Amino acid sequence: MTAQTIPVSHESDGSTAKPLRRHLITASRVLLGCIFLVFGLNGFLNFLPQPANVPEGALAFGGALFKTGYMFPLIKGTEIVVGALLLSNRFVPLALALVAPIVVNIFAFHAFLAPAGVGLAAVIVALEAYLAWTYRDAYQPMLAGRFKS
Repeated sequence: MTAQTIPVSHESDGSTAKPLRRHLITASRVLLGCIFLVFGLNGFLNFLPQPANVPEGALAFGGALFKTGYMFPLIKGTEIVVGALLLSNRFVPLALALVAPIVVNIFAFHAFLAPAGVGLAAVIVALEAYLAWTYRDAYQPMLAGRFKS
């Protein structure tokens, strides 16, 4: 007895949502990965032009991070690692968890200190939130409440 395969037509059941969703996830992951890889590398190589008319508070905050000697390289190094992980599609939930505090700081920095960049910051928050929601099953064990009996 041989097994038969029955072709299944997906034309009328509206299953085009799954391929579209898969491509949206991939596009979001790659875009976020590119953003973090490029801006992380720029922190070390300075290949992007510096913005003009940076508010005084933003300059003071950035200068303080740089003067610590470790914080700025730690942030930019984390961005590079996260960008590489997202682009390679490896350990994506871990990468998203690692970069979440940086994303919050990017948004807060632009919301309170340098409002000119709040648009890109909002895009980064939206991409992070969408991808975190997409990979939410990976976070469930970490977020489960465990009580000793």
